[in-house]
Amino acid sequence: MQAVILAAGMGKRLKELTQNSTKCMVQVNGQTLIERMLSQIDARDFSRIVIVVGYEGQKLIDYISTLDVKKPIVYVENPIYDKTNNIYSLSLAKEYLCQEDTMLFESDLIFEDSIIDLLLDDPRDTLALVDKYESWMDGTCVKIADDDSIEAFIPGKKFKFNEIKSYYKTVNIYKFSKHFSQTHYVPFLDAYTKALGDNEYYEQVLRVITMLDDPEIKAKRLTGQIWYEIDDLQDLDIATSMFAPDPDERVGLLQARYGGYWRYQRLLDFCYLVNPYFPPQKLIDEIKASFETLLTQYPSGMRVNSLLAAKNFGVHIENILVGNGAAELIKALMEHLGGKSGFIRPTFEEYPNRYSTEKSVYFKPENDTFSYDENDLIAFFDDKSIDNLVVVNPDNPTGNYISKSGLLRLVAWAAEKKIRLVIDESFVDFADEEDSTLIDQSILDDNPHLFVMKSISKSYGVPGLRLGVLASGDQAEIAFLKKNVAIWNINSFAEFYMQIEEKYRKDYVQALVKIRAERARYLSELSAIEGIRVLPSQANYVMVEITCDHTSKEITKRLLIEYNILIKDLSPKMGGKQYLRLAVRDTEDNNCLLRALKEVLA
Repeated sequence: MQAVILAAGMGKRLKELTQNSTKCMVQVNGQTLIERMLSQIDARDFSRIVIVVGYEGQKLIDYISTLDVKKPIVYVENPIYDKTNNIYSLSLAKEYLCQEDTMLFESDLIFEDSIIDLLLDDPRDTLALVDKYESWMDGTCVKIADDDSIEAFIPGKKFKFNEIKSYYKTVNIYKFSKHFSQTHYVPFLDAYTKALGDNEYYEQVLRVITMLDDPEIKAKRLTGQIWYEIDDLQDLDIATSMFAPDPDERVGLLQARYGGYWRYQRLLDFCYLVNPYFPPQKLIDEIKASFETLLTQYPSGMRVNSLLAAKNFGVHIENILVGNGAAELIKALMEHLGGKSGFIRPTFEEYPNRYSTEKSVYFKPENDTFSYDENDLIAFFDDKSIDNLVVVNPDNPTGNYISKSGLLRLVAWAAEKKIRLVIDESFVDFADEEDSTLIDQSILDDNPHLFVMKSISKSYGVPGLRLGVLASGDQAEIAFLKKNVAIWNINSFAEFYMQIEEKYRKDYVQALVKIRAERARYLSELSAIEGIRVLPSQANYVMVEITCDHTSKEITKRLLIEYNILIKDLSPKMGGKQYLRLAVRDTEDNNCLLRALKEVLA
């Protein structure tokens, strides 16, 4: 079997990286795409490598000559690479296709070694490698029957987003038998180019072939193997983190992204903390129905969006501020506070990170569950002469919870001490105690020193909308903050969500019932795993201590590399002590993590 690589394209979307070199000479983690691909091919039983070159072809040839490739290499030149598409490049290599079995590659791919072996080991002689369609993918898709027959090739111009659940993406790696090339592909390739010209794609020929009674070609489905197609700078950034050779570096690069994990193949994200049971499909469909309007129209300004938030939370417009996520409001509030501030450790670091260390006082629970209540806080801070106190409830990452009655006692104490009290209740809806919110007009009116922060992203499972609110009885302070954030700080999708959210309150209540029940089951199952100590939690996450010989860093790394599961390693925040934070997802996802943890800790 021979390998054929198409490497004639210009790679314009990679901008300056391909100004003077080919697309496949772009580096990922210090190694060019073509070097990696050639080394993978060279390590396997291929007779030769045929490379179709075009843009900066001589430069590519000269570069490959410096590599330690043992297999013989044959070059085919595409002199009109700038006027043709890859159908012409492949047609230039058609004589080679007819000489022996072929594995066809596009040169802008990066993939793990097992992908080649998957095709080589499959006894079927003509295969199109495919993967279940995901939102980051672009290009030709196919529909596949249960017997792996390709029912249809779906080019980009015929792509239907309402059918994506049935789509598979072509990986752009194929195995062609010599017979298939001689009797099917090359004859149809010749006919297709004569009829439609050279500015087409070679998949179009396969699309025609699949209409035959006996097309010979079947689909080969990937089962979790990692690959990526690099077309632009974002693809390059993603691939750099996915294929980092050092597992520790890979974990670090991935965690440094702080989201955007939908770009990664079937990654199970147990770091990000959202509601797995909300929003309901009907709410999503309602937003979809207005998509075009929301995309092409400006959102309202601060006054209207504050009015929507006031309606949803049952307070006056003068008492509430809407933010582009709670993060925007945390920054605005913390930068405006003065004097000394009290914080709890460990906690959500965004608050203390936004404040001067010299003006911060820290309370650290001295017990093995990191638990505390209002009495502990009052006792500690009573003589500390602080001006502000920040309490995240339930706390993050510990999941510690202070009851509503306990918080109200803390509110009263803060009033006596003339302390501005900031309560972040982003996770409070997940607590077993119902009606636990402090965003209540009467509470705010009676306590102008109270500021209540809430992340709608986390509670309502809509992190992509970037929504948060800040409520307070101090109307002057709220008015000041409104003037200090952008007038259009949320987009039309977020505004529309606030407009319709009230209709889905029953769904939200049901979602909270589901997650509380799943959390109880999940914590029970985690507690049964030897080597893990589970801390009590009233949030949609749980903090666990590793009590066996494994480190939290090692577990985090193995779960990502071996199981494609991302969790939060807390050891850097815990002075090196071995703790993890695990999100509560739905039952299916939670069971995946439970199985993986049992295997890692076995």
